[in-house]
Amino acid sequence: MKVRSRPRRPAVSALLALLAATACVGGGGHGPRPGAAGVGDPLFPRLGNGGYHVRHYGLTLDYDPDTRRLAATAVISARATQDLSSFNLDLKGLTVRAARVDGKPARTRRAGAELTVRPAAPLRKDAAFETVVEYGGRPEEITDADGSTEGWVSSASVDGAVGLGEPAGSTAWFPGNHHPSDKAAYDIAVTVPDGYTAVANGELARTEHRPGGRTAFVWHSGEPLASYLATVAVGRFTVTTGRTPHGLPYYIAAAPEEAAAVPDMVKLLPEVVEWESGLFGPYPFSSTGGVVDHNARVGYALETQPKPYYQSAPGATTIVHELAHQWFGNAVTPSTWRDVWLNEGFATYAEWLWEEERGGRTTREIFTDYYDGEDPNSKGPGGTTIWDFPPDSPTPRDLTDPPVYGRGAMALQKLREAVGDREFFGILRAWVQEHRYGNADTKAFVRLCESRTGRDLGGLFDTWLHKKGKPALSG
Repeated sequence: MKVRSRPRRPAVSALLALLAATACVGGGGHGPRPGAAGVGDPLFPRLGNGGYHVRHYGLTLDYDPDTRRLAATAVISARATQDLSSFNLDLKGLTVRAARVDGKPARTRRAGAELTVRPAAPLRKDAAFETVVEYGGRPEEITDADGSTEGWVSSASVDGAVGLGEPAGSTAWFPGNHHPSDKAAYDIAVTVPDGYTAVANGELARTEHRPGGRTAFVWHSGEPLASYLATVAVGRFTVTTGRTPHGLPYYIAAAPEEAAAVPDMVKLLPEVVEWESGLFGPYPFSSTGGVVDHNARVGYALETQPKPYYQSAPGATTIVHELAHQWFGNAVTPSTWRDVWLNEGFATYAEWLWEEERGGRTTREIFTDYYDGEDPNSKGPGGTTIWDFPPDSPTPRDLTDPPVYGRGAMALQKLREAVGDREFFGILRAWVQEHRYGNADTKAFVRLCESRTGRDLGGLFDTWLHKKGKPALSG
């Protein structure tokens, strides 16, 4: 997730989340009915939508850096999971000019970030359908509950921009089912003035010269991705391409101010990919790389699939963290935002393993430094610490605070000590293999650990994931 210049902060109570989730559910009865206006996520109940699953997004974007305006068309291929009289898409800001479902004009209605689409005829359960939305305007920046910036973020120093989506920023630049549980394939075509490069998810399929001195960059992402991992970055980038020793293509786009970082990335990125593949199993995507921007307005790195976004030249530890997310968070995505420690605890533990591998502290020594408060990353802004709340119980305001990262990694260290290295790394590889390109939650991870080891590990996970306060080291 967001690796800031170090991790950072009203809580949603279980009762409020339950009430919000109930309010999101479509009405009962028989026959076609509206799809839910949210999936009832325990942290973000209104994110996502019910009644359908998206299979593919086709996004055609035309962006003018001078005016910062976007003209776009989204083609959304989906399958109905109920009889639908209408359904919702998440879209914040922007103007919807027209919508069609299966080629026929559809009525739309806006309410905040909810776009309700009513097709000309009801959609039957299990039917495949295609929705086309034409829209445009100035995409917005979004400020998260934890204070970070996402959405469509213009650079203060250069005339570029980037679309970043965790947890809800993708709603600022395309309509969709914006919850991690609804993963899809993407094709994204971005037209920009000549001299600019547009980078998006997946692999660059082709470039096309357009009238008026403009170029379209057409990107294809065949492996499913969650919408918060979708991205577009526009800038006057220098592009470096190549292959790792095992033939994996990489694509690195760097802002002019950060070009000096590229040689180090070209050397380090293949090394990290190969090293993590040895620990976690085969690299799960068709390519790798990164976008090295120069954008102080962002303030964090993000594991955009499969090329992480860096707001400035990254250090080795940040690259290790973001590439580890390609396995933990991207290939296997949490079922809800409450389980985000499955992203961050695992990627943080990859940092610990890297430090040990490079001759620094052992993972046990790092664990001890976290426990004693000696490691600077065991604390966050404003005096927060890893003991402020259990890793599996964040709120929207503290989704990226130290307990999710550091105490999540501590739980993995305790698991490793309990079951031994062979079983531990076997569990990590099995986790990715069994849930690759899908979603999973904490209960599924605990079940996997117990089934592979034949041990009751409930006490361990209860202590390090679920209980409040600083646990004792004994027991």
